[in-house]
Amino acid sequence: MTSISGNTQLCPSAFLQRAGQWFLRSGIQEPEGGVARYHFIAERRNARVSTEITGYTVSALLELHQRTADDAYLDAAVRAGDLLCQAWNPACQAMPFEWSPTGQLPEHHSYFFDNGIIVRALVRLWRATSNQRYLDIAVLCGESMSRDFVAAEDIHPILVLPEKQPLPRDPRWSRSSDCYQLKSALGWLDLAAATGNQLFEADFETALDCALVTHSSFLENEPDRQRRMDRLHAYSYFLEALLSRSERSAVRQALAEGIERTAATLRDIRREFERSDVNAQLLRVRLWADALRAVPLNAAQAAEEAAWAAAHQMNSAEPRLDGGFNFGRRHGAPSDYSNPVSTAFCLQALALWDDRLRGTLTPDWQRLI
Repeated sequence: MTSISGNTQLCPSAFLQRAGQWFLRSGIQEPEGGVARYHFIAERRNARVSTEITGYTVSALLELHQRTADDAYLDAAVRAGDLLCQAWNPACQAMPFEWSPTGQLPEHHSYFFDNGIIVRALVRLWRATSNQRYLDIAVLCGESMSRDFVAAEDIHPILVLPEKQPLPRDPRWSRSSDCYQLKSALGWLDLAAATGNQLFEADFETALDCALVTHSSFLENEPDRQRRMDRLHAYSYFLEALLSRSERSAVRQALAEGIERTAATLRDIRREFERSDVNAQLLRVRLWADALRAVPLNAAQAAEEAAWAAAHQMNSAEPRLDGGFNFGRRHGAPSDYSNPVSTAFCLQALALWDDRLRGTLTPDWQRLI
């Protein structure tokens, strides 16, 4: 039997342990090391392996290892990182957005956003292991982001491989170029710090300037209320990336406005459709923005968001589900997806909330999953 916990009495160490065991035992990480985009609960099967989600999982596993010192998490992160290195296509100098052991895929695309998440994961894995291969592949991905995706006025969201021609854009946020891309642009900052190449930092600054100009209309561009919840997820990426430049007045203003806007929209829509990851993303931004002395914490709202995020962790006798976080709810009914990104974001948010309550929270945007 499977259920959403609904537990509002938070015990962060228990949430962390159960979520960590889900990553290790559920089968969401395939034998080759790659991680499925999500698990179909009713059909009892995984979606295809996603390089982006594998990157997110590397970062989550390293966070778990840093907090628990359990080498099982580091071992799993290494297997995932090795898969990402294997997935890199040297012939066309690109990172595909999906991977299969046979190479048979319905689409052959590369996403700017995915590349940035992978860069950040591999740089963090390089720091943890000193394995130069991880940094080398991260540099290749970062160079592809600069060379192949940056256009005259914005960033191409998707390229068709092997030609690297931009895929036509459409109104879906993931197929447009907007402020949310700033989170992946953080990969350039990680590479600048790791390699000393300041051209990567210059690319980030260009993306930041563009995002600050365009972000205020991002949510309003989606009239459908439930789809706006999806946009909240993407808009939170933008807010997360702002943490890296929180000492600047314009960034602090955007953070304050964005936190207020996201909190209000979440509370307006969540009874119709609630994504677990939006709660976690907003909570992480609040906590670190306060720790960085950029935006004072609204502790009451933060506590609500912590409880809402925690309530999406699943209880089950089946290891494929127990401890993982459900994608969300529509009109109170849980989704059919057990989601690695939701699990990664929620476990980090709840751990940070516990750090705050204990007085041990330290702001480090480079640890942001």
